[in-house]
Amino acid sequence: MSPTPDLFWFLPTSGDTRYLGTSDFGRAPTNAYLRQIAVTSEQLGYDGLLIPTGSSCLDPWVTAASLVPVTQRIQLLVALRTSLGNPTASARQAASLDQALGPGRLLLNVVPGGDATELAADGVFYSHDERYAASDEFLTLWRRLLLGEKVDFEGRHLKVQGAQNFFAPATQPYPPLYFGGSSPAAHALAARHVDAYLTWGEPPAAVAEKIADVRAHAAAAGRDLDRHPLRFGVRLHVIVRETSEEAWADADRLISRLTDDDIARAQQNYARMDSHGQQRMAALHGGRRDRLVVGPNLWAGVGLVRGGAGTSLVGNAQEVAERLQEYVEVGVDRFVLSGYPHLEEAIRFAELVFPLLPGRQAVTLRDQSLTGGAFDIRASRPAAAEPVAATAPVPEAVR
Repeated sequence: MSPTPDLFWFLPTSGDTRYLGTSDFGRAPTNAYLRQIAVTSEQLGYDGLLIPTGSSCLDPWVTAASLVPVTQRIQLLVALRTSLGNPTASARQAASLDQALGPGRLLLNVVPGGDATELAADGVFYSHDERYAASDEFLTLWRRLLLGEKVDFEGRHLKVQGAQNFFAPATQPYPPLYFGGSSPAAHALAARHVDAYLTWGEPPAAVAEKIADVRAHAAAAGRDLDRHPLRFGVRLHVIVRETSEEAWADADRLISRLTDDDIARAQQNYARMDSHGQQRMAALHGGRRDRLVVGPNLWAGVGLVRGGAGTSLVGNAQEVAERLQEYVEVGVDRFVLSGYPHLEEAIRFAELVFPLLPGRQAVTLRDQSLTGGAFDIRASRPAAAEPVAATAPVPEAVR
């Protein structure tokens, strides 16, 4: 697998669980729990963390700020709500958080929104394409402000006079912009403004088509991809186990407590949304339990009741690594991953899959037998044929 893809984990700011559709074994998104996931992900060697947004999520900016004292390296991919926020205030927020984290650690995930009902509850009444037109104006203003310009701007949706950001970001020229969307309007926005385009986990052939379309939009917009490269990523859940049989059994277990009514209500809710990406996720399975395998090791069970990313890679470590490679071969160079529960699955994926990926170090000791006890199994094994001599005799009293 080359080049080495970036690997991100996910911070479950709306809560966590072992079973979808039930509060049994649920975990509240306390700051202590979220910090635990963040610190663990950093120690394991993940490159970044996605901090999501939505009415059911904790505020992503406050959550990100709470991680400043407990992390040192890991990047934070924080939602930038271009339909809700003010570009001048958002520019100051970005510069402030970027300074607190240090150069290269803040990434921003552009989110125009995909649910008109949720947006209406926040006082936003744009149509689908109006959201993207407003986001285009927002990002035009936002980027100019972080470049240090004093801006007068009057568009269809936004107007400012003498706007200026007085705090330069630590990352120059500004924190990289990520974005995901499946409509023509979304692809046009990506081509104009962002540094990395993300898509939910459709089969590799469909992802390849999206990448080609975004590149075509970039060419039509006159973007020089040699000077201003555009990266591509996939957002997926993962269920990886030591054997394929275990992985598929745990996939079934994850949705085992869902009722048909749970699924019907969720699918009805998603059907009213005008998000093209959500429509594509729903079309993979049609709300049916018998249509969940949508590609080799690609399972759509999560999407029965979860909006947004709804597919998982399911299998043993070798199978999952091979499927990741298939995405790399169509142009993907970063993955945003998650699994239920998120703390345990971050560890499991790193232990099992990292050793199979180029540029990744194993996070577990190899070729050693450990029990974790005070009297380890190694102590009872026969001595090696040629033991290494001590540098000095060990006094009998301390042997």
